Amino acid sequence: MLSIEKYQEEFIKFLEDYKIVKAPQGLYQPIEYILNLGGKRLRPVLTLMTAHIFNSDYKKALNAALSIEVFHNFSLVHDDIMDDAPLRRGHQTVHEKWDINTGILSGDAMLIMAYQLFEHYEADVFQALAKLFSKTALEVCEGQQYDIDFEMRNDVTIPEYLKMIEFKTAVLVGAAMKMGAIVAKASTEDQEGIYDFGRYLGIAFQLQDDYLDAFGDPKTFGKQVGGDIIENKKTYLYLKALQFAEASDKNELEALFASNVDDASEKIVRAKAIFQSSGSAEATKSAILEYTNKAFDVLETLDISEDKKALLKAFGHNLMNRTV
Repeated sequence: MLSIEKYQEEFIKFLEDYKIVKAPQGLYQPIEYILNLGGKRLRPVLTLMTAHIFNSDYKKALNAALSIEVFHNFSLVHDDIMDDAPLRRGHQTVHEKWDINTGILSGDAMLIMAYQLFEHYEADVFQALAKLFSKTALEVCEGQQYDIDFEMRNDVTIPEYLKMIEFKTAVLVGAAMKMGAIVAKASTEDQEGIYDFGRYLGIAFQLQDDYLDAFGDPKTFGKQVGGDIIENKKTYLYLKALQFAEASDKNELEALFASNVDDASEKIVRAKAIFQSSGSAEATKSAILEYTNKAFDVLETLDISEDKKALLKAFGHNLMNRTV
């Protein structure tokens, strides 16, 4: 097995050789831009690692890993348009650097390019990858729609929110790992098990992202801190605060999340104070740990060595303790 950093290096080298810019440049330059903004490369690393874990040459999974990364970045381009987000990984978003029409069209092209990468595999692997990818892509769209719907609702429940982040974020992490298992031709049981491991880890990852959106360091987080508060998103932090807060704080928080102000600095300060005083911030940390441990429990069902389980656990712990 390789280190996480080595998988990242191998993937980035493969990405650099992926020929993107061609005519018309107005379509492909934004794609090259978003793919080279950096990021954690979490999903492709998981694809490569999983292929290796199930005794395959991880290099055979590079095209599947790149497909996941292209799709993930496609979804970010369109998400940023819907959220009117100014920054992505500390840089201008595609629609800000170019325009909205370019963001939509370049994003569409990325979705097609993601499918094309499966053409490098034999028929049975291609079919399994494409079937999983189509299911996952549709679930990601469903999760995004739930997220949009929740902005207009005041009765979102915690189970509903967890379902939304499972579809919007976690299923793609699960799919990234299952793709590695498919390329490695692991057993059906192991394919499903590693998918569940990734899915639980993905939920923990998104809960951690929610937490960092409010309490992360702007220098390392890469996105606008407090963005979810500005956009009145009903995150786990917000829902737990409503559940735990005193009546006066609950009323204030609901009023804050019903407002749209030009200068949101005070809104962010007050919301974060209520998240902390209510116990919501700590509850969110506990939920991150809970879903990470659920992922670790799944590892015990997999037909892999203890050393490989330890590697996956180390990856999970790193995610849980990240600051970016």
